[in-house]
Amino acid sequence: MADCGFLNNSGWFRYRAAAIIIEEGHVLMVKNDRDPYYYSVGGGVHQNETAEAAVCREVLEETGVEYEIERLAYIHENFFIGTENLEGVPCHEVAFYFLMKPRGTRELPISNSHGIHGDREHMVWLPVKDFDNFYAYPSFFAEKLLNMKESVEHVVTKEY
Repeated sequence: MADCGFLNNSGWFRYRAAAIIIEEGHVLMVKNDRDPYYYSVGGGVHQNETAEAAVCREVLEETGVEYEIERLAYIHENFFIGTENLEGVPCHEVAFYFLMKPRGTRELPISNSHGIHGDREHMVWLPVKDFDNFYAYPSFFAEKLLNMKESVEHVVTKEY
């Protein structure tokens, strides 16, 4: 299935669904063998797929574990300049971040997934209170995960 997104003369757009998985004060993030940064579990929403279905599919694909959604926590509009095969291209991503129900364990899931460039992915638990000490995206996690509101928050990040 194709992800909801496109590339045109104005730049690249992507619709993404992502998970916030927190256990014992740590958030589950992904690291691959290529990139120097950590990123959230999740990925592109497929055409004719809901964001809820997409986040459950992505979590299972990346972690091998079925998590349930607790609630939608953030809608993130992210404006940035692309790298690698999108080098210098203005990018606009809209991501729905879902808080997942905790399972009561920080046992590391063994990932059999690969990133968009084919690099093997690894799951890592990062301490929420020290999130700003890591090179990790989305950067708003450093502030927002410490004081999560009960309502959905709209977050806009502009890097250009």
